Amino acid sequence: MYVPSHFAADQDAVRDLLSNPGAANLVTSTEQGLLATLLPFVYDPEVGERGALLGHVARNNDQWRLPALGESLVIIQRSDAYISPNWYATKAEHGRVVPTWNYTTAHAYGRLVIHDDPAWVEDLVRRLTTLHEAASDRPWAVDDAPARFIAGQLRAIVGVELVITRVEAKRKLSQNRTDADIDGVVAGLRAKGDLASAADVERTQQDRAQRS
Repeated sequence: MYVPSHFAADQDAVRDLLSNPGAANLVTSTEQGLLATLLPFVYDPEVGERGALLGHVARNNDQWRLPALGESLVIIQRSDAYISPNWYATKAEHGRVVPTWNYTTAHAYGRLVIHDDPAWVEDLVRRLTTLHEAASDRPWAVDDAPARFIAGQLRAIVGVELVITRVEAKRKLSQNRTDADIDGVVAGLRAKGDLASAADVERTQQDRAQRS
């Protein structure tokens, strides 16, 4: 991934991306070509030197059956948004502005390990459930469902684990623009209802101000 220095994510941002991956794309190279599946992941920092991303696929998904050739890849992406040049203060000054796209992403590379093990998969499902139900007033728990039903569901999935060897991360959030332009971007994103992208730009602007 091409990462100019002003868009490079620092270690805190990388840890945040890995710790809150949501759903991400698992990409593997196989003898049948590239395969990809969008999966929810949970990050385990205790595995290996850089941690691991844990997820699961449907048993009927051939991606887990076909051996991965070389490194596998998980592509994590946060909010992204079109940025109109009309939002820049500098448009009125000289007009030398063009549209662009803001985004935050991480490419985690590593060794893919398959876990066709009900105990491992059950532990993963409980961790994923705890993670994503945490914000609920009445969080659902795996044990809320009948045990036999859950056992059947677990037999239908297979665990996957990307043991991370390297991470490339990028935060392209208008850092290369003036403060006035950034204020315009935040206002423009808010006006179109994209509060998540606006908040990402604001946090980056605050981080830059603290470092300067």
